[in-house]
Amino acid sequence: MATATAIPTQMYINGHWCDAPDGKTLPVINPADESIVAHIAYGGRAEADRAIDAAAKAFPAWKALSAYDRAKILKETANLIRQRADTIARTLTQEQGKPLAEAKGEVMHTADTFEWFAEEGKRVYGRIIPPSNMGKRHSAISHPVGVVGTITPWNFPAALPSRKIAPALAVGCTVVSRPADGTPLTLIQLFECLIDAGLPPGVANLVLCPAVEFADALFEHAAVRKISFTGSTAVGKELIRRSADGVKRLSMELGGHAPLIVFPDADVAQVAQAAVIGKFRNNGQVCIAPSRFYIHEKICKEFTEAAVELAKALKMGNGLTEGTQVGPMFDPKAMAKTSALIEDAKSHGAKVLTGGGQSTRFEKGYFFEPTVIREVNGKMKIMTDEPFAPVMPILDFSKLDDVIAAANDTPYGLAAYVFTNDLTIATRMAEGLEAGIIGINDPVPATPQCPFGGMKESGLGRELGIEGLQAYLETKYVSIGLRV
Repeated sequence: MATATAIPTQMYINGHWCDAPDGKTLPVINPADESIVAHIAYGGRAEADRAIDAAAKAFPAWKALSAYDRAKILKETANLIRQRADTIARTLTQEQGKPLAEAKGEVMHTADTFEWFAEEGKRVYGRIIPPSNMGKRHSAISHPVGVVGTITPWNFPAALPSRKIAPALAVGCTVVSRPADGTPLTLIQLFECLIDAGLPPGVANLVLCPAVEFADALFEHAAVRKISFTGSTAVGKELIRRSADGVKRLSMELGGHAPLIVFPDADVAQVAQAAVIGKFRNNGQVCIAPSRFYIHEKICKEFTEAAVELAKALKMGNGLTEGTQVGPMFDPKAMAKTSALIEDAKSHGAKVLTGGGQSTRFEKGYFFEPTVIREVNGKMKIMTDEPFAPVMPILDFSKLDDVIAAANDTPYGLAAYVFTNDLTIATRMAEGLEAGIIGINDPVPATPQCPFGGMKESGLGRELGIEGLQAYLETKYVSIGLRV
């Protein structure tokens, strides 16, 4: 693949690496030092349409392969990702900013996702349905939905595309993918793994172009049967509206505002450490990161003091520097939004216990200090808007029913976290919280074999697990009348 840099930078359409016809490129910026990592080929609507045409042409042959043949390619993809994990992780850190150890963990999760769906694709079962009329035979069988368009954000540029591409390919769909403008290089390298694993031309295509032009192509091209999107709730709602004209199937993982609830029987020191890890992973830029911390009044003071000291001790820096625990935020917009949330909270009485602003220790880069605030109330935007920021707002509570009500008092329902050693409390919280993902004594619950997705305005459908496979399948009912 010919490129102008050591990092591959082209689109992949119908089995060929290609530049934009007009030679247009887009710079990829390292958020740690604001340097240009690479210039990517940057096309438009024509490239998106060409990729969809290629996927539609490739669909019949790919669908006709056995699940075992498709699995061989996906398992080899997983193997290649693991072999190249160090290289891919370094690229991920350069374009996204997260610490190298986190990037490596994301890449390995991506490999696990491809391997799991390779195996699970062999278990797409139908069923025989007992007839009421013995002159008939009934069955239900599965059919791949067809051409799938995927749109993913910048915060997990390896894991999030894999959750869409792997199951779609496993069941026989073909794919047209678009990464975020700011983090395309990781997905390009994942595509290299797919290609080297033997993926036929046209089965998966990678388009780099403006989001609006890509979305227009997906919604207006008749061959696209399904769109899988991860991003903000506001954009998700617009996609839902647009899907009506073509009755396009949608899967969506949208915004979140996860509560983390700690009961007095929990080990405060351990929970504070888990809470800080969960909150400041990827500098708070995680859809399922805890955003509201409800701590029982008996242990709130002790928890707060521990969390503040742990947050202060986090080592911030370039993700490629050994020992870095917190990298930069992704871009200046993210920092500005975080600053605005903190200023709004302060105007309504919040007290900043540590952090609170952009770090002054770095000449360049988008570094924002891990922040803990107290004296939080419902008037603050940080309690209603999805923060996506390195800010830990701490509140106290006394009654179980009250904290369930407070935790559910949001249009979001992606994730929730509970720390307790009491089985009754854990059960009541699991049953009472309105969230698609509930971690009990587990701040990082995502794994390929378990369903991932939200309730209420946090999304439609599920990724990962068997649910993530079924999202790319249609059900056919077959009734056969027998000769008398």
